[in-house]
Amino acid sequence: MPRAEDAGRTGLRMRDLAVGGARILNWPNSITVLRTALAIPFGFVALRTGAAAWLIAAYATYWVGDVADGRVARRLGQETRLGAVFDILADRGCSAICVAALAAIRPEFAPALCVYWVQFMVVDTLLSCAFLHWPILSPNYFHKVDRRVYLWNWSPPAKAANTSLLLVVLLTLPTWVGFGLACAQLVLKLVSARWVARLATARP
Repeated sequence: MPRAEDAGRTGLRMRDLAVGGARILNWPNSITVLRTALAIPFGFVALRTGAAAWLIAAYATYWVGDVADGRVARRLGQETRLGAVFDILADRGCSAICVAALAAIRPEFAPALCVYWVQFMVVDTLLSCAFLHWPILSPNYFHKVDRRVYLWNWSPPAKAANTSLLLVVLLTLPTWVGFGLACAQLVLKLVSARWVARLATARP
Protein backbone atom coordinates (compact mmCIF):
# COMPACT_ATOMS: atom_id res chain seq x y z
CA MET A 1 0.00 0.00 0.00
CA PRO A 2 1.17 3.56 -0.66
CA ARG A 3 2.66 5.37 2.33
CA ALA A 4 2.09 8.91 3.53
CA GLU A 5 5.64 9.92 2.62
CA ASP A 6 5.07 8.68 -0.96
CA ALA A 7 2.06 10.95 -1.26
CA GLY A 8 4.12 13.86 -0.01
CA ARG A 9 6.84 13.30 -2.61
CA THR A 10 4.39 13.16 -5.52
CA GLY A 11 2.26 16.10 -4.41
CA LEU A 12 -0.78 13.86 -3.91
CA ARG A 13 -2.94 14.17 -0.84
CA MET A 14 -3.90 11.40 1.52
CA ARG A 15 -7.56 11.74 0.63
CA ASP A 16 -6.57 10.38 -2.81
CA LEU A 17 -5.71 7.06 -1.17
CA ALA A 18 -8.09 4.16 -0.74
CA VAL A 19 -9.74 4.16 2.65
CA GLY A 20 -8.64 1.20 4.74
CA GLY A 21 -11.42 -1.20 5.67
CA ALA A 22 -13.75 0.06 2.93
CA ARG A 23 -16.67 -2.27 2.27
CA ILE A 24 -16.17 -4.50 -0.76
CA LEU A 25 -19.87 -4.96 -1.45
CA ASN A 26 -20.82 -1.31 -1.76
CA TRP A 27 -23.18 0.25 -4.30
CA PRO A 28 -20.71 0.82 -7.16
CA ASN A 29 -19.22 -2.66 -6.83
CA SER A 30 -22.73 -4.12 -6.74
CA ILE A 31 -23.52 -2.35 -10.01
CA THR A 32 -20.30 -3.75 -11.49
CA VAL A 33 -21.34 -7.25 -10.44
CA LEU A 34 -24.84 -6.81 -11.86
CA ARG A 35 -23.82 -5.40 -15.22
CA THR A 36 -21.16 -8.10 -15.65
CA ALA A 37 -23.56 -10.87 -14.60
CA LEU A 38 -26.02 -9.66 -17.25
CA ALA A 39 -23.73 -8.58 -20.09
CA ILE A 40 -21.70 -11.80 -20.24
CA PRO A 41 -24.74 -14.14 -20.56
CA PHE A 42 -26.30 -11.77 -23.12
CA GLY A 43 -23.07 -11.87 -25.11
CA PHE A 44 -22.87 -15.65 -24.82
CA VAL A 45 -26.39 -16.02 -26.21
CA ALA A 46 -25.45 -13.69 -29.07
CA LEU A 47 -22.36 -15.79 -29.75
CA ARG A 48 -24.35 -19.04 -29.81
CA THR A 49 -27.36 -17.78 -31.77
CA GLY A 50 -25.90 -15.02 -33.94
CA ALA A 51 -28.78 -12.77 -32.88
CA ALA A 52 -27.84 -9.09 -33.12
CA ALA A 53 -30.50 -8.14 -30.55
CA TRP A 54 -28.70 -10.08 -27.83
CA LEU A 55 -25.40 -8.47 -28.79
CA ILE A 56 -26.95 -5.02 -28.58
CA ALA A 57 -28.33 -5.92 -25.15
CA ALA A 58 -24.88 -7.10 -24.04
CA TYR A 59 -23.10 -3.95 -25.22
CA ALA A 60 -25.80 -1.67 -23.79
CA THR A 61 -25.67 -3.38 -20.39
CA TYR A 62 -21.88 -3.26 -20.37
CA TRP A 63 -21.60 0.42 -21.36
CA VAL A 64 -24.49 1.77 -19.27
CA GLY A 65 -23.34 -0.20 -16.22
CA ASP A 66 -19.75 0.93 -16.70
CA VAL A 67 -20.83 4.58 -16.66
CA ALA A 68 -23.21 4.03 -13.75
CA ASP A 69 -20.80 2.31 -11.36
CA GLY A 70 -18.23 5.09 -11.74
CA ARG A 71 -20.73 7.89 -11.25
CA VAL A 72 -22.31 6.22 -8.23
CA ALA A 73 -18.87 5.65 -6.68
CA ARG A 74 -17.99 9.34 -7.02
CA ARG A 75 -21.41 10.58 -5.93
CA LEU A 76 -21.45 8.43 -2.77
CA GLY A 77 -17.76 8.84 -1.99
CA GLN A 78 -17.25 5.09 -2.30
CA GLU A 79 -14.27 5.03 -4.66
CA THR A 80 -11.59 2.48 -3.70
CA ARG A 81 -8.51 1.08 -5.40
CA LEU A 82 -9.99 -2.41 -5.12
CA GLY A 83 -13.16 -1.20 -6.82
CA ALA A 84 -11.11 0.35 -9.62
CA VAL A 85 -9.29 -2.92 -10.30
CA PHE A 86 -12.57 -4.83 -10.13
CA ASP A 87 -14.06 -2.45 -12.70
CA ILE A 88 -11.06 -2.86 -15.00
CA LEU A 89 -11.32 -6.66 -14.88
CA ALA A 90 -15.10 -6.63 -15.33
CA ASP A 91 -14.70 -4.44 -18.42
CA ARG A 92 -12.38 -7.06 -19.94
CA GLY A 93 -14.81 -9.87 -19.23
CA CYS A 94 -17.70 -8.00 -20.83
CA SER A 95 -15.63 -6.82 -23.79
CA ALA A 96 -14.19 -10.28 -24.50
CA ILE A 97 -17.58 -11.92 -24.97
CA CYS A 98 -19.01 -8.96 -26.88
CA VAL A 99 -16.07 -8.85 -29.30
CA ALA A 100 -16.24 -12.62 -29.83
CA ALA A 101 -19.96 -12.43 -30.60
CA LEU A 102 -19.50 -9.47 -32.95
CA ALA A 103 -16.73 -11.31 -34.85
CA ALA A 104 -18.98 -14.36 -35.17
CA ILE A 105 -21.91 -12.31 -36.46
CA ARG A 106 -19.78 -10.10 -38.75
CA PRO A 107 -16.67 -12.12 -39.74
CA GLU A 108 -15.41 -9.28 -41.94
CA PHE A 109 -14.78 -7.31 -38.74
CA ALA A 110 -12.47 -10.01 -37.36
CA PRO A 111 -9.08 -8.47 -38.37
CA ALA A 112 -9.88 -5.13 -36.72
CA LEU A 113 -11.39 -6.84 -33.70
CA CYS A 114 -8.30 -9.03 -33.23
CA VAL A 115 -6.11 -5.94 -33.08
CA TYR A 116 -8.59 -4.33 -30.69
CA TRP A 117 -8.57 -7.45 -28.54
CA VAL A 118 -4.79 -7.29 -28.14
CA GLN A 119 -4.95 -3.55 -27.45
CA PHE A 120 -7.74 -3.65 -24.88
CA MET A 121 -7.29 -7.02 -23.25
CA VAL A 122 -3.50 -6.96 -22.96
CA VAL A 123 -1.88 -3.54 -23.39
CA ASP A 124 -4.68 -1.41 -21.95
CA THR A 125 -5.14 -3.79 -19.01
CA LEU A 126 -1.51 -3.34 -18.00
CA LEU A 127 -1.73 0.40 -18.63
CA SER A 128 -4.93 0.80 -16.61
CA CYS A 129 -3.53 -1.14 -13.65
CA ALA A 130 -0.38 0.99 -13.62
CA PHE A 131 -2.17 3.53 -11.40
CA LEU A 132 -1.44 1.13 -8.51
CA HIS A 133 2.16 2.33 -8.62
CA TRP A 134 1.03 5.75 -7.34
CA PRO A 135 -1.16 6.79 -4.38
CA ILE A 136 -4.27 7.54 -6.46
CA LEU A 137 -7.65 5.86 -6.39
CA SER A 138 -8.01 4.93 -10.06
CA PRO A 139 -6.87 5.79 -13.60
CA ASN A 140 -9.48 8.57 -13.50
CA TYR A 141 -7.05 10.52 -11.29
CA PHE A 142 -3.96 9.93 -13.41
CA HIS A 143 -3.86 13.63 -14.27
CA LYS A 144 -2.29 14.02 -10.82
CA VAL A 145 0.63 11.98 -12.16
CA ASP A 146 0.79 12.98 -15.84
CA ARG A 147 -1.87 15.02 -17.62
CA ARG A 148 -0.79 13.97 -21.11
CA VAL A 149 -1.23 10.27 -20.40
CA TYR A 150 -4.55 10.98 -18.68
CA LEU A 151 -5.93 12.98 -21.61
CA TRP A 152 -4.98 10.30 -24.11
CA ASN A 153 -6.34 7.38 -22.13
CA TRP A 154 -8.78 8.18 -19.30
CA SER A 155 -10.35 11.54 -19.99
CA PRO A 156 -14.08 11.14 -20.84
CA PRO A 157 -13.54 11.55 -24.63
CA ALA A 158 -10.63 9.10 -24.60
CA LYS A 159 -12.59 6.48 -22.66
CA ALA A 160 -15.59 6.82 -24.97
CA ALA A 161 -13.37 6.48 -28.04
CA ASN A 162 -11.61 3.44 -26.65
CA THR A 163 -14.81 1.51 -26.00
CA SER A 164 -17.19 2.60 -28.75
CA LEU A 165 -15.46 4.47 -31.60
CA LEU A 166 -14.18 1.33 -33.31
CA LEU A 167 -17.62 -0.26 -33.27
CA VAL A 168 -19.19 2.87 -34.78
CA VAL A 169 -16.53 3.03 -37.50
CA LEU A 170 -16.88 -0.66 -38.36
CA LEU A 171 -20.65 -0.33 -38.69
CA THR A 172 -20.60 2.83 -40.80
CA LEU A 173 -17.36 2.87 -42.82
CA PRO A 174 -15.32 0.38 -44.88
CA THR A 175 -13.69 -2.32 -42.79
CA TRP A 176 -10.18 -1.18 -43.75
CA VAL A 177 -10.88 2.12 -41.98
CA GLY A 178 -11.80 0.21 -38.84
CA PHE A 179 -8.63 -1.88 -39.11
CA GLY A 180 -6.55 1.28 -39.45
CA LEU A 181 -8.25 2.81 -36.41
CA ALA A 182 -7.66 -0.33 -34.35
CA CYS A 183 -3.97 -0.26 -35.28
CA ALA A 184 -3.74 3.44 -34.38
CA GLN A 185 -5.35 2.78 -31.00
CA LEU A 186 -2.85 -0.02 -30.36
CA VAL A 187 0.08 2.28 -31.18
CA LEU A 188 -1.33 4.96 -28.88
CA LYS A 189 -1.61 2.48 -26.02
CA LEU A 190 1.92 1.19 -26.57
CA VAL A 191 3.30 4.73 -26.57
CA SER A 192 1.31 5.54 -23.44
CA ALA A 193 2.63 2.39 -21.77
CA ARG A 194 6.16 3.49 -22.55
CA TRP A 195 5.51 6.93 -21.03
CA VAL A 196 4.04 5.36 -17.91
CA ALA A 197 7.01 3.00 -17.59
CA ARG A 198 9.35 6.00 -17.72
CA LEU A 199 7.28 7.79 -15.09
CA ALA A 200 7.39 4.76 -12.83
CA THR A 201 11.14 4.43 -13.27
CA ALA A 202 11.69 8.14 -12.53
CA ARG A 203 9.54 8.07 -9.37
CA PRO A 204 11.63 8.79 -6.22
